[in-house]
Amino acid sequence: MTADDPVLFSVERGLARITLNRAGASNAMNAEFLEALCRAIMACHGEPGIRAVLLTGRGKNFCAGGDIHAFAARGEHMPDYIRVATAWLQNAVTGLMRLEAPVIASVQGFAAGGGGFGLVCAADLVIAADSAKFLAGATRVGMAPDAGVSVTLPRLVGLRRATEILLTNPVLTAQDARDLGIVNRVVPEAQLEQASLEWAREIASGAPKALAATKRLLTSGIGSSIDSCLSEEARTVSELSGTADAREGLAAVIERRAPTFVGR
Repeated sequence: MTADDPVLFSVERGLARITLNRAGASNAMNAEFLEALCRAIMACHGEPGIRAVLLTGRGKNFCAGGDIHAFAARGEHMPDYIRVATAWLQNAVTGLMRLEAPVIASVQGFAAGGGGFGLVCAADLVIAADSAKFLAGATRVGMAPDAGVSVTLPRLVGLRRATEILLTNPVLTAQDARDLGIVNRVVPEAQLEQASLEWAREIASGAPKALAATKRLLTSGIGSSIDSCLSEEARTVSELSGTADAREGLAAVIERRAPTFVGR
């Protein structure tokens, strides 16, 4: 991996960092970029020591969506190219949501289209600069939502609000997105990088198995019956109670100290 690669990937002390690295193109997504993103996410799946993933974009914008110049350049072959790009995008989004480690998206500038807005909706937690903007945008250019937005956005904001956002394409401010439940935290732009890193490190210090189980329960609980959810919760809690991290957590509370989790 070099500094010129479209997506950068690194791991340090249990925290993986995936950086969208086409700043000159506002991190717009072409097929090559999406393949690199997918490979970075798959690398997270293959590294058991990862406890959290921080997803960022270099430059003024988090991600401007699809690379319209790359699409238009294919002319009559654009549908074939779009199919390839969309397949990589779907794999990337699915890979993020299926990661055991929580994913934190850090957003500055625009998060637009299936690429930018879709990655935000697929993340587990989102922190945004106060100047950030969010735009679905698909129907505005005669397309339909992709990157799983037709599923993830209604889960975040409800069906009626999601329908309005996807049909009318408002530009949402960071505060709008926070009020709707798309964003968790809003910070001054100058503090975004440090605040994102501190939050990601805080999450990475948690008990990995408990975090993974909680993420799985929250995801699987959507659309399921209360009875089946309660049964799965009970099974999971019983299983976690036998881990070293659970014993450490209880001991830390009793001894009034910070816990040290080892992932077992």
